[in-house]
Amino acid sequence: MKLFKYIFWTLYRIWFYILVALPIVVLFPFLLLSISKESWYPYFFKLARFWAKFILIGMGFKTSFQKEQIPEKGQSYMFIANHTSMADIMLMLVSVKNPFVFVGKKELAKIPLFGFFYKRTCILVDRSSPESRKAVFLRAQRRLKQGLSICIFPEGGVPEEDIVLDTFKDGAFRLAINHQIPIVPLTFADNKKRFSYTFFSGSPGKMRVKIHTFINTKGLTTENTKTLNANARNVILKQLEAFNKKAASKF
Repeated sequence: MKLFKYIFWTLYRIWFYILVALPIVVLFPFLLLSISKESWYPYFFKLARFWAKFILIGMGFKTSFQKEQIPEKGQSYMFIANHTSMADIMLMLVSVKNPFVFVGKKELAKIPLFGFFYKRTCILVDRSSPESRKAVFLRAQRRLKQGLSICIFPEGGVPEEDIVLDTFKDGAFRLAINHQIPIVPLTFADNKKRFSYTFFSGSPGKMRVKIHTFINTKGLTTENTKTLNANARNVILKQLEAFNKKAASKF
């Protein structure tokens, strides 16, 4: 029985990468055109959302949403969520209709095909370099002035499997305060179970998302960064614990 599971998990991982690559190959001319001008980014974003939906459906993931508040069209936000899976990027794209730009680690730019567009559309950060972190603020500022939003996974990486929610870095909250934009916390309940970074794991099934009430930053200063960080993390942590408690009660 274990042998069949390992075979399934191996094929499931291969299938994921096929699904990631296939739309990029098919849509390559349109994707290339959509990134030829920064002002055309919203068109690229629409194609990226289609790519994300294609992958989630192809993997057998059924999305389920709870929305305490809905982002307004034309408004800029700071979107944040817990980070546990390679599918987090796709789920974020499906969850949010407002065009946003990811801030992510530069290592992902090395992935064939995906990395080509990733490094040309996202704000890359080298967390070991203070100069790189400073450049993130400048690029984010330019994107926000264009009317876009920003998305950051504030854990700064994927935590160990046994960690429910890692500590949050301050960058997302400092940016939100500097630009006086609302923070939109999202909780991804099932991504670790559905498709974690552990190779021999994963399965089709439900992916629950909760979009929480926005956290206002109007009137806040950088002195409030730590408090804002703690409040946002607490919102997501409490929801993860509630999801886990609900799952445990079924057994």
